Amino acid sequence: MRMQVGNVSCGGRSGFTLIEVLLVVAILGILAAVVVGNFGNHGDNARIKATRTSIAAIATQIDVYQLDTGRYPSSLQNLLTSSGEQNWNGPYVRGGEAALQDSWGTPLSYRLEGNSYKIVSAAKDTQMGTEDDITSW
Repeated sequence: MRMQVGNVSCGGRSGFTLIEVLLVVAILGILAAVVVGNFGNHGDNARIKATRTSIAAIATQIDVYQLDTGRYPSSLQNLLTSSGEQNWNGPYVRGGEAALQDSWGTPLSYRLEGNSYKIVSAAKDTQMGTEDDITSW
């Protein structure tokens, strides 16, 4: 039984076919994969930039420590707590142990090299000495 109201027909078949629904779902899936893929790269780039910024900030605080005490710290822990240094005016870094880690949660490496120092992050692979390491210089 079909009813006609003005020029509009009611009671006929309307809606989407299974093919149309599957096509829309497939398109949405492809779009979602593209969006997630793009955000994944931005996350890594953001972590790299954040780690570089942290290393620069810690390097600045190492220099302040050196100005206060007359020598470079023997470890990054000396920026948090004094081990009896004269004129220690810290803590030099806020945030405790977490401030001495990279964006992946791995502790930063610190080495004195003569009259200078080097700060290194293991970066994404969490292994020191690999291509993706981030260094202070």
